Amino acid sequence: MAEDSRIRDAARADLDAVNAVVEAAIHTWKLPERVKRLALPVYRYTPEDLGHLQLRVLEQSSGIVAVAAWEPADPRDLPGAGSGMLLHGLYVDPARHGQGLGAGLLDDASGAARMRGHEGIVVRAQADAEGFFARRGFKRLPVRDEARDYAARLWLPLS
Repeated sequence: MAEDSRIRDAARADLDAVNAVVEAAIHTWKLPERVKRLALPVYRYTPEDLGHLQLRVLEQSSGIVAVAAWEPADPRDLPGAGSGMLLHGLYVDPARHGQGLGAGLLDDASGAARMRGHEGIVVRAQADAEGFFARRGFKRLPVRDEARDYAARLWLPLS
C-alpha cells in the first residue's frame, strides 16, 4: 500500500466516488456485459446504506481508490454457532490492482470484526475474486441450502 494511503469511514459526499470505484471494478468481472449492466444498480451504495453498513474507503492523493463494506452476518450464513461479519463488498480501482489496497481494506475489516467480538468473516465472492480471498486464508463453505446459499461463500476464522 502506498505511503499516501489512508483508510477512513465513507461520508455521504463520497458516494459518487465510491460508486465510480464499484462500477469500474464490476466492469472487470468475467461476466456478460448485459449482466454487469443489469447488476450495477444493485451494487451501488446509497445514503441509506450508510445507516446500516460500515462503509470504508481507501483514499490516496488522487482520491478514493478502494472501498469495503460490511455488516453483522446472518447466523444462517456462518459455518457454526457464534457471530460473524459479512463482508458485503470489497472493490479496488482496476488501475491499482496488485498494490495491496484490497488486502489493506481486508485487514481493516478483520480488525473491526475482532473489536466487535466476531469469530470470523464471511464473504459471498464473485468467481473472479475467489483466488484473492483464498490467498488470505478464506475457505469455501459448503452449500447447505441451494435456494439460499451463495455458491462461493467463503469463511475466514479470526482466532
